[in-house]
Amino acid sequence: MPNIASSKKRVRTTAKRTAINTARKSRVRGYIRKVEEAIAKGDKAAARVALKAAEPEIMRGVTKGVLHKNTGSRKVSRLAQRVKKLGK
Repeated sequence: MPNIASSKKRVRTTAKRTAINTARKSRVRGYIRKVEEAIAKGDKAAARVALKAAEPEIMRGVTKGVLHKNTGSRKVSRLAQRVKKLGK
């Protein structure tokens, strides 16, 4: 454990931020999972609805620094492709 006051504060801050970021990542993964489950079932309507909910959540993760910009875009793009392919 650190002895310096500023170091102690950094430990507390880091712990808080880690908890917040973990929750955010988990939330994003949950939204992605809902889309993938709908795709697996072959339910295009449910997949569309889930994708529409997941896209802003993924991009919020990008804005908050949990995901890299390109990673977020790639995830959205690949999910959209898979949902689009369902109709064919």
